[in-house]
Amino acid sequence: MATNPPKGDGHRNGSVSSRTQVKTPYGLWIKRDTDTGRFMDVKTTDNKPFKGVRKEK
Repeated sequence: MATNPPKGDGHRNGSVSSRTQVKTPYGLWIKRDTDTGRFMDVKTTDNKPFKGVRKEK
């Protein structure tokens, strides 16, 4: 598997683990913590999903 050099520069490789996102009926994206099930954040600035967070089905 390929890596993105340089290593250790503080950026994320891959998706954020233990978090998911779901789209509300109003068209907003909500981020949820999978460990506790609590909602963490709502994205209201645009209709695009959070980057690097997997979607619930």
